[in-house]
Amino acid sequence: MSDSPHIPVLLAETMAALRLGPGDIYVDATLGAGGYLRAARAQGIARAIGFDRDPRAILLNADLAALDDVTLIARPFSEMEAGLADIGLTEVSAIAFDIGVSSMQIDTPERGFSFQSDGPLDMRMSDSGMTAADFINSASEGEIADVLFQLGDEPGARRIARAIVHDRPLTRTSELARLVRSVLGHQPGGKDAATRSFQALRIHVNDELGQLDAGLEAAERLLVPGGRLAVVTFHSAEDRAVKTFLRDRAGAAPGGSRHMPVAARPRSPSFERPARAVRASDAEVARNPRARSATLRAAVRTSAPAWSASHPQPSVRSA
Repeated sequence: MSDSPHIPVLLAETMAALRLGPGDIYVDATLGAGGYLRAARAQGIARAIGFDRDPRAILLNADLAALDDVTLIARPFSEMEAGLADIGLTEVSAIAFDIGVSSMQIDTPERGFSFQSDGPLDMRMSDSGMTAADFINSASEGEIADVLFQLGDEPGARRIARAIVHDRPLTRTSELARLVRSVLGHQPGGKDAATRSFQALRIHVNDELGQLDAGLEAAERLLVPGGRLAVVTFHSAEDRAVKTFLRDRAGAAPGGSRHMPVAARPRSPSFERPARAVRASDAEVARNPRARSATLRAAVRTSAPAWSASHPQPSVRSA
């Protein structure tokens, strides 16, 4: 794990949305460097549980794991219910998500998340499953183009995919970055041409949108009436998923969506109308450039039944 510090984004705003206090059981669905969880404990809560599918994050927070009121669980947040059930919990007071890759992951070359330093083309948040190299060296040109366009908003997706198939195998971050720059052109001083492609491959390799959907539904089932949910995202597709979920669950959807088809019988709102989205101030962005694209959405659980039925968790932990 890199020694580069990870600065929690929208920390004060997230804590304000969670309104933590004595007796609360708090879940940090994306432990990372532990910034949110440490801030939560400072509010005098009864218990804190941190999830992360990256085993390095669990090791990094060994000091937290040693505390009587903290439990750290090395599982993806899509398996939150099963992880909490293992320690005897079926409901909690508040849940926070900080979606995306952490500074420590980006700044560790051997993880393969960044093109700033050469490393293996890995990009996995866990230690198992398909790597980015596995995908681009075996997928069809069309599959690669779809991932780059849909998850990276990359207008040159088809040209990049064609070049990848022509030049593969590619195994290093520097190789892929050079290829993308050669296809799109690279203007020094501006946004690196490889940014969108690396982002798209990372989201795909880690099934980040699928994990987010599963995590939101798990949070809906776990939160007690009056429980608070806070989600920080850094990508438009992730923010759109959270916005749609909370809008639908608050009964404010204008029509059908993937969370509530048109033909579905209306249900009682499982969340109150979400608070207005919060974005980082200019001062925070100046201190922490990573905050520039961050969006916080928060909502309070009602007493209505969860819309999403509980389902068995996978016996093999996902990558």
